[in-house]
Amino acid sequence: MLDYDEEAERYDALRGGEPRAAAAAEAVLGLVPPGARDLLDAACGTGLVTRRFPAARPGLRVTGVDLARSMTRMAVSRLPGAVVRADSRRLPFGEARFDAVVTVWLLHLMSGAEDVHAVVGECARVLRPGGVYVTTVGKGASHNVGSDIDAVLAARPAGPVSDAPAAVEACAVAHGLLPAGEARFRGHGQGRSPRRTIEDLRRGWFVTLPPGQPIAEDFAARLAALPDPERPRPEPVFRLRAYRKPGPGNPGGPGGD
Repeated sequence: MLDYDEEAERYDALRGGEPRAAAAAEAVLGLVPPGARDLLDAACGTGLVTRRFPAARPGLRVTGVDLARSMTRMAVSRLPGAVVRADSRRLPFGEARFDAVVTVWLLHLMSGAEDVHAVVGECARVLRPGGVYVTTVGKGASHNVGSDIDAVLAARPAGPVSDAPAAVEACAVAHGLLPAGEARFRGHGQGRSPRRTIEDLRRGWFVTLPPGQPIAEDFAARLAALPDPERPRPEPVFRLRAYRKPGPGNPGGPGGD
């Protein structure tokens, strides 16, 4: 598992930078009702995506939350006074506080169904009636673009999938949320080359291939044997799902699919 405190300084550069952030923010806001006034970005990371929400929607008040200290410090520099260090499984806000809650690239990091249940439950708790929860789902599958790299990695041991779309939807429904739309966006700059995949492997990107272990080095050797080691393969396309909290106070209706 990656150490996100250590990753903070290079996180944006390794994950598509501004183009990916722009695509993510646009897709998220397409699912947020136009009348929303208060948005929580849980696990906001460096704030690169988060800061785009108020820029694109004047009058939208945005709060960011992240657990990693280094990520939080970077987010604060982009959203002064609007970022809190906290665990998304125990949000430090009262009930029905926000018109929209967002978790982008969070649920796949959870250690199991219990943690996913806790995160989604907290997001539902702080959501106002009529508000919308937006989350990425199936992140791991998004990176499988049918390339020769994917053919090599297909043989690695299977790991847990915390953010499977059906499981996330079942969890949302269990917390009283109803399906309210979906969207996709491209992970600009995230098309992997064999060389970059080897670097990611040795940094702990792949949970079932621990860095320094013989199995990891075996996969590194297979990746090194692929042609065009510097050529990026196709970029991933990420999936978003939206869920609405029933009740009065619907701030503007659906944001779109």
